[in-house]
Amino acid sequence: MKTYSRHTFFKHTYCEYQELELNFFTVCPIHYTSKTGSLYSYTKEGVYRYSNHWGRVADCRWKLLTDKKYKNQVYHVGFAKWSDFYPINETEKLFYIQVDFNLKKANFQYKNEASSVFLFTATAAQKRIRQIHQLFASDTWAKYFEQPIDALRNTVILELISSNKTLQHIKMELHQQ
Repeated sequence: MKTYSRHTFFKHTYCEYQELELNFFTVCPIHYTSKTGSLYSYTKEGVYRYSNHWGRVADCRWKLLTDKKYKNQVYHVGFAKWSDFYPINETEKLFYIQVDFNLKKANFQYKNEASSVFLFTATAAQKRIRQIHQLFASDTWAKYFEQPIDALRNTVILELISSNKTLQHIKMELHQQ
């Protein structure tokens, strides 16, 4: 497993940062300021980042884990250990999708030690996450089916996260049943 440091963490990586209080950088030394205004502070354990953009950052995928709903363009502070960074590229299937049907949320996770999960590239996983959010947000797509919407939605989403079938193909198969 590759080891990351202040010199390598920003090159093709996936990471989940834990959100901290905004006032953190008033007492922490700033070691680097990016062209977009993000601030970074490095320690032996990891990196602190103060930024108004999360998700896709250059050639990286950096998530901010927070209990609150956050928006880009609003500054947040996050911390990640060096061991929290994983390599990514656009050809390897390194991510799986988790869905919480009760909260109607979906996100993708790095495979790490996960077993028996269907894997996607980062781009494919993000596309499926958008589709899942649309399935949760609307039920107009289901008006031509005979099943209750919740059961139908669960069936479609479970198939979407466990196969390479397109959303359109899954719906067509269900419609033919």
